[in-house]
Amino acid sequence: MEEFKVIYRILRILQKAMDVDEFDQGMISPTALGLSQQKWSRIMRMLLRNDYITGADTWESFDCPYPKVKLTRPEITLKGLEYLEDNSLMKKAAGIAKGVIDIVT
Repeated sequence: MEEFKVIYRILRILQKAMDVDEFDQGMISPTALGLSQQKWSRIMRMLLRNDYITGADTWESFDCPYPKVKLTRPEITLKGLEYLEDNSLMKKAAGIAKGVIDIVT
């Protein structure tokens, strides 16, 4: 579950970065997100492979047990924006459902 929160956070940061000329890549670094390099690399690879973001490369290396990631100009894609919208609507629906349950019980 923690991974979905991190994914949402990365996509949200990249969505907000659409308004800036120079994006601070440090905002989505492993340190800024409180992740190990290994977990961050795997999450970034998932986001890239599933077309939620662009502007980065990943590759496998014999000297490293996790994927290597190089950010060039990371940007959120239309699919990434749809993910944010869908999750926002699900959160609202869950809140409404919880309110209805509270009223009924």
